[in-house]
Amino acid sequence: MPTLDTVLYQFLIEVPQAAVIWSVLLVLALTVLTVLVTRPQRDQPAGDPAPSAVEAAAEELADLRRYAEEVAVAAAGAARTARRRRDAWLAAQESAERAWRAYDAAETAARRFGGAGALPTPRTPRTPTEYAARERWLHHAATAAHLRGELSMGQLCDVFARRGGWDPRRHPVEQEVVLARAVRDGRRAGYVAAAERERAAWRDAELAAEAARILVAEASAAAERARPAPAPVAPAAASSRRPAWVARWRPARAG
Repeated sequence: MPTLDTVLYQFLIEVPQAAVIWSVLLVLALTVLTVLVTRPQRDQPAGDPAPSAVEAAAEELADLRRYAEEVAVAAAGAARTARRRRDAWLAAQESAERAWRAYDAAETAARRFGGAGALPTPRTPRTPTEYAARERWLHHAATAAHLRGELSMGQLCDVFARRGGWDPRRHPVEQEVVLARAVRDGRRAGYVAAAERERAAWRDAELAAEAARILVAEASAAAERARPAPAPVAPAAASSRRPAWVARWRPARAG
């Protein structure tokens, strides 16, 4: 049976050993815990972004793609508008050219009739029958000119209402000169209006073309920004950089 001295001796010897063992275990546990906590940070490459940065980059790329699609749709619409405006300008230009040709022909006819008007007017008896015949001639000539598009409806109404200098009592020679001048003046007004429409159509076509050019350039730039950046190419292994004959060569085994 152990004595009190033996027990006291074992206690004084074994307790410090146990304390040392527990201290070592505690230090080891703390070391392992520290390694486990800091290891993900050490294992993560320095160049890899955090998950939040990756999500933000993906969201930004999606926004850029949506914007690029919207601008592309707007550019396509602007291009169609520009084509329509150009077609309208070409039509207005053709209309102005036709109006000019008609005015030039009317001006030529008016000058010819103007020279004829310098001749003395034929003398005819001024009777009610003669005046009625002159009026019928004027109405017939004015109606024919209206049907040919040389007189407007307003001018034809002036003829029948005896307004605007129209006098059915004049001789048909004089009426023909007045009619030619009226046609010339109407053609000139038509050409001026057609030329103004052509200039307005040209301005609209130019503005539409400029807007289309701006949107097409913006759509191209937006598409370039929305294109994802190319993934970095990993450096090739050392064996892949060696010449093919080196990769195929193998030393012979020692017998």
